[in-house]
Amino acid sequence: MDQEDRIALFLDYENLALGVRDHHGGRPFDFRPIADALAERGRVVVRRAYADWSYFDEDRRMLTRSHVELIEIPQRMGASRKNAADIKMAVDAVELAFERGYISTFVICTGDSDFTPLVHKLRELNKRVIGVGVEKSTSALLPPACDEFLYYDRLEGVDVPPSAGRRTRPTRPEPAASTAPVGPVAEPPLDAAPAAEETPRDVDTLAVLLVQTVAGMQGSAGGEVTASGLKRALLRKDPTFSESDYGFRTFGELLRHLAGHNVVELAPGPAKGDPEVSLPERGDREVEFALLRSVVVDLAGEGGAVALSGLKDQLRRARPDFSEKKLGYRSFLQFCKAAATAGAVELRWSPDDGDYLLTPHAP
Repeated sequence: MDQEDRIALFLDYENLALGVRDHHGGRPFDFRPIADALAERGRVVVRRAYADWSYFDEDRRMLTRSHVELIEIPQRMGASRKNAADIKMAVDAVELAFERGYISTFVICTGDSDFTPLVHKLRELNKRVIGVGVEKSTSALLPPACDEFLYYDRLEGVDVPPSAGRRTRPTRPEPAASTAPVGPVAEPPLDAAPAAEETPRDVDTLAVLLVQTVAGMQGSAGGEVTASGLKRALLRKDPTFSESDYGFRTFGELLRHLAGHNVVELAPGPAKGDPEVSLPERGDREVEFALLRSVVVDLAGEGGAVALSGLKDQLRRARPDFSEKKLGYRSFLQFCKAAATAGAVELRWSPDDGDYLLTPHAP
C-alpha cells in the first residue's frame, strides 16, 4: 500500500455533465468509467464534485453510490453559475495539496481552460496532475498542462453514439496502414482544439515518435531506457497518449509488437515486467547507409561531390518510404553524419558552396 499513489479527485460536474450531454447525443454522464480508470492508477482517497445540485438531482444518487462527496454551490437567480464552483474547487485543491502531503496525484475533471493555472500550481508543488475531459468540449490549453490527460470519450465503458463524431479506436493496423478520422465533426467550442489539426493515429507514426524518444533518452541520460521510463517520457511529450488508441491492451504489448518489426530491441530490465528498450545496432540502419552511398555514387560520378541540400529528395526517389526519423535521427544531417562515422560516405563543410558536400568513401 505504501507504494501506491494517493489520488484526490475533483469534478467540475457541470462542465463534465453538460459536455457529455451536448456531444454524446443527450446521454447522461456516467462516473464509473472514470472511477475504473483511476483505480488502475492508485488509491482514490478524496472524491469531490462541485455543482448547484438542484440542476442535477438525478445524478446525485449515482455519485453518492460511488462515494463522491457532493459540494453544494448554490446560485442566485440571474447570477453566474460558473465562477463560484470554479473558485471553490481551486481553493480546496490547493489547500489539500498543502495539508495532505501524502496525496501524490490530483485528478481535475473538467475541460475548462480556467483551471490551467491550478494545474500549473499543483505541478509546482510537486504533485502529479491528471486531467479528464470530454473531447469536443475540452480547451486546447488544458491537456498540454497536465502530466496525463484522459478523454472521457475514450475510456473503457463509455458508449459514444456514432453521430457524436468520435474518433474510434482503430484495430491494430499493419505497419504501413494509416487510420483516418471517422464521421462528421461537429463545430468545436471557441477554445477547443480544431478538428482539422488532429493527425491520423497509426503505428508507423507511433514508431517514429517512440524511436526518437528512445534515441533522445539514450543521448541525454546516457543510461539504459526502461519501458516505464519510456512511457513517462511519451506522456510528457503528449499527455493524451494511450497505447489503446493504437489497438494495444498494454504498453508492453505495444513494445513487443514493435520489437517483432525490428523497430526496437527488448532485454530484461531491473524489474519484472519492465524491460530495457534500445534501438537495433545494425539491420535497417546499415541498409539505409548503403542506400545513401549508392545514391551519392550515382549522383557524384567519378571524383565528384553531392550537396546535402536536395539529397533527401533523391533518396526518396530511390526509396519512397525512406525516413531518417524511423532510425532515431532527428534530422537528415544527423543521419548523414552517422553514415560518415560508419564509413559509408565522406562528409565535409564547403564554405564556397555554403553547404555540406558528400562524396563516396574510398574503398
